[in-house]
Parts: sequence; C-alpha cells; structure tokens
Amino acid sequence: MAGSTRILGIDPGSQRTGVGIIDVDAGGKLSHVFHVGLVVSGEASFPLRLKRIFDELCAIIATHQPDECGIERVFMARNPDSALKLGQARGAAICAVVSQGIAVHEYAATEVKQAVVGSGRGDKTQVQHMMGVLLGLKGPLQADAADALAVAVAHAHTRASLARVGIPRTAWRRRR
Repeated sequence: MAGSTRILGIDPGSQRTGVGIIDVDAGGKLSHVFHVGLVVSGEASFPLRLKRIFDELCAIIATHQPDECGIERVFMARNPDSALKLGQARGAAICAVVSQGIAVHEYAATEVKQAVVGSGRGDKTQVQHMMGVLLGLKGPLQADAADALAVAVAHAHTRASLARVGIPRTAWRRRR
C-alpha cells in the first residue's frame, strides 16, 4: 500500500506469542496484513522456546518488512515464576525486533483495550470481536493473534494522535 506504514503488534507469551501486522495509510485507514499465534509450548526446554520466538519473529519480519512495532508490557502476575517467564519471552521478542533495526513502542494492556474496545477493562472476546470489525476479518480469531493485532491498532491510533498533538507520549502520563 503506497504511503502507508506497516505496524507489527506483539502479544508476548511463554507458551503462545501473538503476532499481528497491519498497514495504516495517511488517512488512518487500517488494513490487515498477517496474524498468527506462535505456539512454542512444545519445545523441549524453556531456552528453546525463547529461541523459537526470536527465530520465528525474525522470519516474519523478513517476510513482511514492518516499519514500526508495538508490544504489550508485562503485567504483574500472581505467580512470580510466570511473570519472569513472560518477561523473558517479551525480551526475546524485543531482541528479534530490535535486531532488525525496528523501533519498539510499549503499551500496557489497559491502553490497548482502551484504544480498541473503548474501555481499559474490556475482555478477550470484545477484543477479538473489535479486531474482526476494524480489520474486516471473517470467522473466529485466535485470542493471542487478536491481542497482537490490537496492539498494532493501538500503536496506529497513538502515533496518529502524537502527530496531531505534537507532544511526546511520555507527557500523556500523570506524574506521581
């Protein structure tokens, strides 16, 4: 799509990592390019899961050539071991993106849901439904892939707002 920006969205996970790619034109029109849920839970060890996330993301980036990337931030899980594994999976994903020279923009889950559902407390089925509506997708959408597409859409909306307002994103947050 001429004059468009290709955005990679990532919903990191230690068992399944969602990947979604959209194009956004100068007028803000969104177009679906690609999505997948990378299932890595079948690997023999956790380090091999991380390698697979890195390798598969590098291959997807080589194929689809995104310009920018949005990734979901880690939230504090109840189980510290799960939170650490999620952080490591996220790190493998970030390394794959940065190794290809692409800037990474981070979003909290509530920011993503606010951007696509209208409420920071929206549930997975709402996100799946809205991704289908916004991107014109037919049929059921796997949850992790829908979340990744939602991160890409949130980034598209945020970058458009930043261009209109002309202030850095960090200025949007209240200081404590």
